[in-house]
Amino acid sequence: MERRVVITGMGAISPVGTKIDEIWSNLSNGVSGISNIELFIPAEFNMDAKIAGEVKNFSIADYFPTERADSMFKDMDRVSLFCVAASKGAIEDSGLSQAIKEGKVNPERVGVFVGTGIGGITTTSDDIYKLINLGPKKVGVRSIIRLMPNAPAGQVGIEFGLKGQAKNESTACASGLDAMMDAFYNIKFGLSDAIVSGGAEACLMPLAVTSFYNMRALSRRNVPAEQACCPFSADRDGFIMSEGSAMFVLEELESAKKRGAPIYAEIVGGAGTCDAYHITAPHETGEGAARAMKEAVIRSELNLEDISYIHAHGTSTPLNDERETKAVKRAFGDHAYKLWVSSTKSMTGHMIGAAGPMGVVATVKTLQTKIVAPTINYNNPDPACDLDYVPNTAREGKHVQYAMVNSLGFGGHNTSLVLKAFE
Repeated sequence: MERRVVITGMGAISPVGTKIDEIWSNLSNGVSGISNIELFIPAEFNMDAKIAGEVKNFSIADYFPTERADSMFKDMDRVSLFCVAASKGAIEDSGLSQAIKEGKVNPERVGVFVGTGIGGITTTSDDIYKLINLGPKKVGVRSIIRLMPNAPAGQVGIEFGLKGQAKNESTACASGLDAMMDAFYNIKFGLSDAIVSGGAEACLMPLAVTSFYNMRALSRRNVPAEQACCPFSADRDGFIMSEGSAMFVLEELESAKKRGAPIYAEIVGGAGTCDAYHITAPHETGEGAARAMKEAVIRSELNLEDISYIHAHGTSTPLNDERETKAVKRAFGDHAYKLWVSSTKSMTGHMIGAAGPMGVVATVKTLQTKIVAPTINYNNPDPACDLDYVPNTAREGKHVQYAMVNSLGFGGHNTSLVLKAFE
């Protein structure tokens, strides 16, 4: 039996805020979270990359009692700390823990599906340095449990007593959205009643930033930090790395209604494809991403014309934005020119495995408020990117009933999720 799946809780840690209302206020008002790197000193590594979307002043002690927070800090890489903190926000928002305590939800039927593209890379890098320079006895006894990619999912399950399936998905920038899509189908077909799902990333460290910079994936524009990310603009020359986590409680509709949970939006379908083309470049025709979008609409039992808004992957790289535009036109035909397409990466930067879930935050708020967040820094149109990208200023979108979120990752991964305003 197929069941309806709704979002009953949201939590996020991001460069534009650590509370959902704060995040949405900044996104809808075009406020950027991109600034100079402070997590480390780029000059000490002779690095040219100097800006990023950092989560400022984050401390796990702001989310948990001191003794517990101290233990978590020792046991978890920053990526897991982000994920646990964002999950706490989503779970408290949903009332899920209380429902489990009251026997309204069986914890054995609640899973944790998390996407991360890179995992605990800071722990990995730090301990390689210790091994080479200080000797094997200086390598931490907790290194493996901090760096392993499945750590965020496992730690969320442990922290909140969730005993259903817990797993990590790693499909580069599509990781978090893939995790949410799989969580959706898992609940839809009765394997779970609820799943805490989303993405987390914490790769703002010298090795990762330098590698992306050397492959010319990052922006080199000589402009103020908040202006550097300009998706779909002719000025774009690369993305801005960022970090954070966006997590959700996905739940079967009747269970949510029975316990009186808040319902923010409904997920109605999703699909994924592989370009089978190139490890970093999207397909030159956009055909793989187009297939994901069309299949997601078909699985949602909708017509293409039902979609009003797409939260694009929109990285601000020359290839992605042009080819995602081609993909939208290939998938939607003439209707593509009636769509509103925006990228909040222009404000958050690229949160890698958490990018898709952060797009879901923006899209859920659009469905709730009927306001579409803009693509900021759009000042120089590119003839190859000729859709309506909601430039610079938010729009009222009273007609937006169905919306799509796209995530496109290195490896040729394309994922699209379709959401509906809840009625």
